[in-house]
Amino acid sequence: MSKARKKKTTAGTGGINMTPMIDIVFQMIIFFVLTVEMERDALDERIQMAMAPHGPLVEERDPRTVTIDLNERGEFSIARVPLSPSQLRSIMRNTVAIHGQSLPVVIRGDQDTMHQHVKNVMDICTQAGLYRISFAAIKQLN
Repeated sequence: MSKARKKKTTAGTGGINMTPMIDIVFQMIIFFVLTVEMERDALDERIQMAMAPHGPLVEERDPRTVTIDLNERGEFSIARVPLSPSQLRSIMRNTVAIHGQSLPVVIRGDQDTMHQHVKNVMDICTQAGLYRISFAAIKQLN
């Protein structure tokens, strides 16, 4: 019985360690959930947009798009930060300097906003050199 017992060795399964991949997948899920939440939080939900049932549906959106919220009193904001006309003008000029004139702008105007207020925002954008201006509206109610 002096013989040492030999350990039974089993051949390795040669499997792939899935732990790092699962970690990355969970991190990506968390990133996308937070990104969607931040984008939703950046929009002013008090703005009641007009209906446009026959307007085109936007399926792909340029990630560089600047969204300007415009309430019924003519006050505007970007990402819920209220801006004066001079501040908006400065932001738009800096944006053009960094990203160029092809940057898209979306104006989310309240349905009760006077046209003059919308025109003021459009004038500020065009003075800065931005010409890809569009308007957000509701296609249909859910």
